[in-house]
Amino acid sequence: MVASLSRTKSTAPAPGELLFSGNDWDFETIRRIHDACEAVAGPELGLSWYPNQIEIITAEQMLDAYASIGMPLFYKHWSFGKHFAQQEASYRRGLMGLAYEIVINSDPCISYVMEENTATMQTLVIAHAAFGHNHFFKNNYLFRQWTDAEGILDYLDFAKGYIARCEERYGHQAVEHVLDAAHALMSQGVHRYPRKKRPDLASEQRREREREEHGEQIYNDLWRTLPAKAGGQKGDPALEQRRALLELPQENILYFLEKVAPRLRPWQREILRIVRLVAQYFYPQRQTKVMNEGCATYCHYRIMNALSQKGQLSEAAYLEFLTSHTNVIRQPNFDDRSFGGHNPYALGFAMMQDIARIVEQPSQEDREWFPDIAGTGDAMAVLRDCWENYRDESFIAQFLSPKLMRDMRLFHVVDDPDEPEMRVEAIHDERGYRKMRRSFARQYDVAWLDPDIEVVDVDLEGDRRLILHHKALNRITLQREDARRVLQHLADLWGYDAVLKEVDPASGAVLVEHTASARPIFF
Repeated sequence: MVASLSRTKSTAPAPGELLFSGNDWDFETIRRIHDACEAVAGPELGLSWYPNQIEIITAEQMLDAYASIGMPLFYKHWSFGKHFAQQEASYRRGLMGLAYEIVINSDPCISYVMEENTATMQTLVIAHAAFGHNHFFKNNYLFRQWTDAEGILDYLDFAKGYIARCEERYGHQAVEHVLDAAHALMSQGVHRYPRKKRPDLASEQRREREREEHGEQIYNDLWRTLPAKAGGQKGDPALEQRRALLELPQENILYFLEKVAPRLRPWQREILRIVRLVAQYFYPQRQTKVMNEGCATYCHYRIMNALSQKGQLSEAAYLEFLTSHTNVIRQPNFDDRSFGGHNPYALGFAMMQDIARIVEQPSQEDREWFPDIAGTGDAMAVLRDCWENYRDESFIAQFLSPKLMRDMRLFHVVDDPDEPEMRVEAIHDERGYRKMRRSFARQYDVAWLDPDIEVVDVDLEGDRRLILHHKALNRITLQREDARRVLQHLADLWGYDAVLKEVDPASGAVLVEHTASARPIFF
């Protein structure tokens, strides 16, 4: 059941008139709920969103969406069926619950909502997904920089059809081998920084004039009389030229293989491109989990309270909302059996509320820590700016307050495996707050968490061996068996031997070396 609610005349009830009574709902109820939420999200919260498309799905369809990473269109792969079987078995046994909704970063923004939801829960998830997540997807700089919301569904439709045609022409097993290898390298298949744009002739001429003018301004004939530095000779010109032509070092391994791997056929390169672009599409979501869920949770909280204050929700419905909201933002203690780290909903919502408090009712401590926003009065303007211009790591490093650190009882503990005891590194004083905030923010820095692996060279004059380096931060190396298996996939795609050297960034010493030889399964 699909409800496209982007260009319909408003059917929101007047203030004091209930949106619904009881738990049952129908299409017109969903429409009234959407329009009532829209009347709060726009005028009162100042949100901006893509047109909404709401799809009502069953539990089995939700499990299927889980298995295929939540996309409405996707190519086939055996791993999706495996995930579906595992999750369905857990769901049937009562070992896991299902999300109330899944929202897709597309234009129009697609929100899957469960048909089992009550009318109150449908109101909550529409406020949460169709307006909260939708606003974040449309406005956050990472999504605007890396994703094409308008074109993603058409591209996935192309990808699904292209891979199906490859299976018909080249065989299911051949395509599956390429997909297996590409999926194994998916986390190393993203550009972490925007790539340089290829300049046109006019810009190159302008840059050349600027370089000449700068050289004339700083020219001094005395510089030619200085002796040359010892050991200042340039490196091997052939090596430098090869590295420049191959754009080395290269962190996006799938991109490098797609462009340079000597033995891949065109259809195999296109499959690598498909997997790489899908990985890039999801890359911003990994960097904004706390902010995205915090934004959506704060928006649904404000919208549901506004609807209640207008008399559009009954007391029973409001109590049901509060129960669900409280469960969503629950943060188990460290000694709780259900503890699995910090709940992004709880942390994100707490930070959004705390920022609103700092803006509207700051303490003297807040004025000292946040002079730019404390007491400015417009909480939603500050929050919209945060949602647009930050990611999790920078957001926490900038806006986590001493008060919230005290409320959450945060402290910094160093657990050094070489030491017999743990050490408390930071306490609740000014120095400790800053140290805790830096350490806590780093836990959400993808660049800190993901292995820093680059293609550094190719032995074109010898056996064409591909050479990669892993900068082992704090001398922490990769798990040997996982590294061996992934390197094998890499060697298969490259078509020749591959070696991965784990290097200590401080000393340059090689800590571990992994090797793999290509198997003749692609060619």
